[in-house]
This record gives sequence, C-alpha cells and structure tokens, in this order.
Amino acid sequence: MSTVVAVSRRSLPVGSVGAHAIGWWGMVCAVLTEAALFGYLLFSYFYFAIQPRQMAFPPQLPPLWLAAPNTVILLASSVAVWQGERGARRDSRARQVIGLGVGFALGVVFVGIQLLEWHSQPFGLSSNAYGSLFFTVTGFHMAHVILGLLILLSLTIWSALGYFDRYYSAPISIGVIYWHFVDAVWLAVFFSFYITPYLGLRHGP
Repeated sequence: MSTVVAVSRRSLPVGSVGAHAIGWWGMVCAVLTEAALFGYLLFSYFYFAIQPRQMAFPPQLPPLWLAAPNTVILLASSVAVWQGERGARRDSRARQVIGLGVGFALGVVFVGIQLLEWHSQPFGLSSNAYGSLFFTVTGFHMAHVILGLLILLSLTIWSALGYFDRYYSAPISIGVIYWHFVDAVWLAVFFSFYITPYLGLRHGP
C-alpha cells in the first residue's frame, strides 16, 4: 500500500493545482469570509472615531511599547512559516519543521504579549465605546491566532513524523495561507487602533 501511495504522489506534478484545488479554494473562501467580518468591525471603529463627542476617542493615545514589537514578532512568524513551506516543497524536512515550529513559537509569544497588554489597559470591555471596540476586535483576532496556532502545531508534529514531502504539501500551504491572513488582519488592526490616533483621527476635547 505504501508503494502505491508513493507512486500516486509522484505521478502528480510539483505544485499541481488540480490535485489540491478543493482544499486551497476552501481556505481562500474561509479567509474572505473572515476578512469581511473584520472589515465590518473596523468600519465600526472608524464610524465611532469620527463622531462628535464630549470625551476623547480614544481616551488617550495608545502606547506602542508592547504593540509595536508584537507586530514585528507576528510578521517574523509569517516569514518563518513561509520558510517552512519552502522546505516542504524542496524535500528539506529540517527546514520544514524548524520553519513551522519557529512560527508556532513566535505566535505563542505574540499571544503572551497581547494578554499582557490587555492587562495593562486602564479601561475594560464595558468602560466605554472605545474599550468595547478595542477588546472585541483584538479579542476576535486573538481567537483567530489561537486557531492558527493549533493548525501550526499540528503541521509541525506531522512534518516531524514525515507526513509531507514535495509531492504532498498541500496541507502546509493551506495552513500557511491562514497564518498569513492572521498577520494581515493584525496589520489592519494595528494601523487602525494604534497608528491612526497619532495621525489625527482622535476626536474630543
């Protein structure tokens, strides 16, 4: 049976689209759906931000001492999983496992720093409109990060066990698509909540 599986794998061209079209397009559709959700959430933030009010929105300029390095960490994780994907396509199991494993580890660090930042905020989920939006949007993103970490952990373990090679690496590519989506969403969240207030999108006395 293993010989038949090996032959069937190698009968497919490297990077064949037809062999994995369903899974790849399924993830693309899921990503587009989730992107629409975050689009609506960020629209709500900007809608509240431009309304006249008696209190400043946000109440204070957001500190960057945790969010900025955390953004770099998440971007670095995206580079790492990309390297892991390239390792799978080139039959380099060490590169594949290290890339996915490092991406997972950096994602865990991101979650830890995000929890620390939540704890350091002077407002809560029900303090005001800004607090509700901040924790809702970053909370939804955190949920997606945790799901992405579960995917990366599974792919790392399966890669270490030798489940993938250059003829069969579609699951890795699909998981990497999701992780890149998580990173892209964070860039939008970071720009909206942390950068735009410094650019003048902060209303109130």
